[in-house]
Amino acid sequence: MSRNHTTQLKDRLRPVLTRIRARVPRALRFVLGLLMIVGGVFGFLPVLGFWMVPLGIMVAALDVRQFLRRWRQKRNRRKSAPISTGCPWTRAG
Repeated sequence: MSRNHTTQLKDRLRPVLTRIRARVPRALRFVLGLLMIVGGVFGFLPVLGFWMVPLGIMVAALDVRQFLRRWRQKRNRRKSAPISTGCPWTRAG
């Protein structure tokens, strides 16, 4: 696929992806994207098609950046949390 065709495809799908991002909840978008990828594997069936694979990847990828950012923030908070010096089940005193 040439660069021109890729640009045309992105331009055609941009309104669809914007609409999906605005109307579908985050977790449902990811699950929907994964289901489309799995459904695209069965593209030889009449209802499903191979077109579902790239669209599913795009829909699932809408939230990957946000997911990674949250995961890194949680990981950094755990690293920077103070380490306790005693047993949590014993009382000090």
